[in-house]
Amino acid sequence: MLRREFLQVLAAAAAAGFALDGRAATAPAAVEQNYNLPRYGNVHLLHFTDCHAQLLPIWFREPDTHIGTGSSAGKPPHLTGERLLRTYALKPGSAMAYACTHLDFENAARTYGRMGGFAHLATLINMLRASRPGALLLDGGDTWQGSATALYTRGQDMVDAAKLLGVNVMTGHWEFTYGVERLQQVLERDFKGHIDFVARNVTTLDFDDAVFTPYVLREMNGVPVAIIGQAFPYVPVAHPARFVPDWRFGIRDVNLQRTVDEVRARGARVVVLLSHNGMDVDLKLASRVRGMDVILGGHTHDALPAPVIVGSTLVANSGCNGKFLSVLDFDVRNNRIQGYRYKLLPVFANLLAPDAAMQAYIERVREPYLKQLTEPLAVTEGLLYRRGNFNGTWDQLILDALMETQDAEIAFSPGFRFGPSLLPGETITMEALMAECAITYPQVNVREMRGSEIKALLEDMADNLFNPDPYYQQGGDMVRVGGLRYTCAPTAKMGQRIQNLRLAGKPLDADKSYKVAGWAPLADDAAGEPVWDVVAGWLRARKTVTPRHAAQPRLT
Repeated sequence: MLRREFLQVLAAAAAAGFALDGRAATAPAAVEQNYNLPRYGNVHLLHFTDCHAQLLPIWFREPDTHIGTGSSAGKPPHLTGERLLRTYALKPGSAMAYACTHLDFENAARTYGRMGGFAHLATLINMLRASRPGALLLDGGDTWQGSATALYTRGQDMVDAAKLLGVNVMTGHWEFTYGVERLQQVLERDFKGHIDFVARNVTTLDFDDAVFTPYVLREMNGVPVAIIGQAFPYVPVAHPARFVPDWRFGIRDVNLQRTVDEVRARGARVVVLLSHNGMDVDLKLASRVRGMDVILGGHTHDALPAPVIVGSTLVANSGCNGKFLSVLDFDVRNNRIQGYRYKLLPVFANLLAPDAAMQAYIERVREPYLKQLTEPLAVTEGLLYRRGNFNGTWDQLILDALMETQDAEIAFSPGFRFGPSLLPGETITMEALMAECAITYPQVNVREMRGSEIKALLEDMADNLFNPDPYYQQGGDMVRVGGLRYTCAPTAKMGQRIQNLRLAGKPLDADKSYKVAGWAPLADDAAGEPVWDVVAGWLRARKTVTPRHAAQPRLT
């Protein structure tokens, strides 16, 4: 198995002709250096998270703005660009610089190619498993949502892909937006006997009973290993509560301490928290709960080449969209961890040959929808990207479409982190558009809002993002704003972060009503056309679009 997969990688590397440090290298040298990791120790964990249903390789531009406040300011994961390169000693212009930063993204993308793709990820996982007996593959969640085919199949395409990939343990977030019945159907019908879904922080509203298995104990090469699940703690806040009407979520660090103590009492020598908290929350959690060896986290899409160490706990995050696979090896002897090795591996589609079985599955599951997926809507003359604290050109395009089609003065678009990029000259297909907005509550709505209500909304969103206490950060990035300009002071107190709101060059009147368009409403009775239909019609009428500079607030 190892030899076959290794030879596949060599062939792909020879065709690609690049090395991860940016210097010319032979294919064997590039693969040996970056993918053929020597086995270390006797406990082996493979981790990916936030793939957002991207079965195919994609472009994904990392953020240029990632602000931390309070004790998080200026520290990982709040590093971008040159500062991130310096911190982790990555060479500018290298493939790792391309994978981890936004720098010179268009040129780097054309040099190093697309990333991710489940067929390429499968090849890498098979290689690593062949050299690491008993290795566990952990999925941090946000797996069933983010693509057209995932929405059309209610996540079934990703459920079957995860089984084929060999996922062992999973926790969740966007999975809950398919509703209780659908989630339970998958766990009872598809996952049973294959994948353990763990989430210790989800209980019933009535009696506070556990809804899911809180943890699993596995023995690997004679070492008992505990995997504790931590689902996204704010599902009913960040999404319509109707999806999980009878369940309670939360961080619950006191309860987590009891769980850690329990698995230790049961003999666990390695304790892993498989988390979808977001990295800042995980860092605080690591400072408050003793006995965890590693937190393998997700939600905030942070791609860090090395874990952050809090006390005796490693805190790691494995990026998003299938771009990375984390490999963590522990050496456990005499009932104690003697050492570890960690590697964040970028998944380069040009280097890793696609796994034949996974590739065949992907083609089969996409075939019924190909006509819809491949419909050309328009050609973009500029880079389309989303990720960042405040706005991206993809978001700006959606905002422009909403304002024009709904005849609105102002538009709001959620601060979602999911959504691949498109390079200049590429066709915006229906599939590409759906990758930015494929959710189960996509309705577009228009309402009248007073200036004071608009400011209050922005203040609430800003506190959600910039509250210095990570436990109060309950969602994604800042809501994207169209038509309106404002000043933001991330480190100011709540209610004082948003100032100088201006519309068409004039101050926003607190008492005046404005016509505001938006989408992804949380209200149970929301009605409206799906956002993809609205934006698709707008794009079809244009044939070609030149993305506007993404409007950003002035920071103070």
